[in-house]
Amino acid sequence: MRFHLSEEQTAIQAAVRGTLADCWPMDRLHTFADGADDFDPASWNALMALGLGGILLPDSGMGLLDAALVSEVAGEAAAPGPLIGQLLTVAAVARSGNAAARAHLDALVAATTVAALALGNSPYVQSARAAQVFLVGSRETGLALVEAGAGVTIEPVKPTDRSRPVSRVTFDGAVRHELFAAGDPMAAQICDAALVLIAADSLGGALHCTDISVAYAKEREQFGQPIGQFQGLKHQLAQMALDAEPARALVWYAAYAHDAALDDAPRAAAMAKAHLCDVYVRSTRAAIAAHGGIGYTWEYGLNYWFRRAAFNRAWLGSPAEHRARAADLAGW
Repeated sequence: MRFHLSEEQTAIQAAVRGTLADCWPMDRLHTFADGADDFDPASWNALMALGLGGILLPDSGMGLLDAALVSEVAGEAAAPGPLIGQLLTVAAVARSGNAAARAHLDALVAATTVAALALGNSPYVQSARAAQVFLVGSRETGLALVEAGAGVTIEPVKPTDRSRPVSRVTFDGAVRHELFAAGDPMAAQICDAALVLIAADSLGGALHCTDISVAYAKEREQFGQPIGQFQGLKHQLAQMALDAEPARALVWYAAYAHDAALDDAPRAAAMAKAHLCDVYVRSTRAAIAAHGGIGYTWEYGLNYWFRRAAFNRAWLGSPAEHRARAADLAGW
């Protein structure tokens, strides 16, 4: 069993990180957050030019672990766009026998057709105004691909997560292509994969907040010395690192278990989603405290990760819900 990433996986993260550094600096994030759009074509096209849309194709030679590594870097950069929705829609459509849905596959892989994730009971969908299709349903009801247009109502709302604005979406009479029926194991696998990718996004955000807090503590001086020399802050930063870094194993194992079709894959996904989302919220709160007054300002930007953490925590179920499900799956 490997306990480290392969050279190819390291290269994937480096490519995504470098692309986002070029196309999604803080000033671009500020501009996007202050605007009215819910989608940024420039950063989307730059990312998709890396071929990310095909990661979860059955014959790609890659799997959920590779997709999780991409999601981690996206969380680190507070990247916009329905990345998780795009990857999972490709995975679902490619594994479906519905010919009408599969007609969209090439455009989905190329990301010229944008797919948004509308799983579960929540009506709030990221980048809904830019989406041409929606992946809808749940592990209980099955999954379907719904085409944007007639029968789809989209109402923009003031977002919590300003890096990934949402709209309230309802479906009534829209063109719908059934992918997996209620009770189909593939529906449950796609929903569990969503939990792992949200956990990975949360991991990236938590590690980013830790890293910038450490860097700030080395640079900011008080009473003639870096504030990182103060024992109280040292302990706080150490706790942030101890909270976030070991949680990486939960994400990696959950993704590996999914790829290897292990019996405990559903439970691992639930545990990763529950724990990482709590870690992310704690990390952003601690980062703001470590920065002092500047951490509360819009200009500094920590609010983007704080708000993203709040959204991830609620997205597709709270930590309490997923801990309860993990306990049920364990037979407790």
